[in-house]
Amino acid sequence: MITINPIRAFADNYIWAIGSQNSNQIVVVDPGDATPVLKYINEQALSLTAILITHHHYDHVGGIKKLTQHFPGIPVYGPENEDITGITQFVSDQKKIQLNELIPQEDKFCSSKQTTQLNFNCSIEVIDVPGHTKGHIAYLAKSNNALFCGDTIFAGGCGRVFDGTIEQLYHSIHQLKQLPKETKIYCAHEYTVDNLGFAKWVEPENTDLLKRDDEAMTLAEKGIPTVPSTLEMECKTNPFLRTHITEVVQAAQKYAGHTLKTELEVFSAIREWKDSQYD
Repeated sequence: MITINPIRAFADNYIWAIGSQNSNQIVVVDPGDATPVLKYINEQALSLTAILITHHHYDHVGGIKKLTQHFPGIPVYGPENEDITGITQFVSDQKKIQLNELIPQEDKFCSSKQTTQLNFNCSIEVIDVPGHTKGHIAYLAKSNNALFCGDTIFAGGCGRVFDGTIEQLYHSIHQLKQLPKETKIYCAHEYTVDNLGFAKWVEPENTDLLKRDDEAMTLAEKGIPTVPSTLEMECKTNPFLRTHITEVVQAAQKYAGHTLKTELEVFSAIREWKDSQYD
């Protein structure tokens, strides 16, 4: 059985550890900092067998060098359309990664050597999701309905546009929106409470949103992660996935000061609104 656990990093990052109850091996997603990963590995008597990278920002790639020094020879997967130091296998849309084929290496810095072969079967499909950055990718574990989407979709929000385009981001999110509604969204940041605050600006009378906001506040106050969410929940409460909803369109038009003719225009308006007046 696949396990997915968060490793906290920096102020609000999540590094996701993919493992199994039957194995001492893990794969990590977006290790921006090696220190908490190594601490987790040592405390749990684990070994690292691969790294998955979604995009080039430092808080997602900063730990690659140190981790590959500890576990030499492990594959580091990352986006084909971005220049990232340390990537050993560049991947792009529809590429499939079979985790049970990976052979883990020893940690040369630890006294406890872990060399057991990866003992679970998890197929990961790569999806191109440019927008936040020009070459951003996501990783989908279909058998587990798990999407590791980096900074594309957040719980209650979406990433800013850096070196991608707003058109790319809109189309990437629209593409992900077509996945099964039970898909779990493993985003890379604990931004939920803040994002839902803006979502309430857009849809102040959305009862699903108000309920989710109360639940997220309770979890956050206890220091419990508010993620993963589900695609179904995002479709009910995340304004960036609700650009077809009348209330969202009306709110975006009120901000923009004119009629918006397409969902892309609505999406662009609410992204600009959040960037300029909320964040």
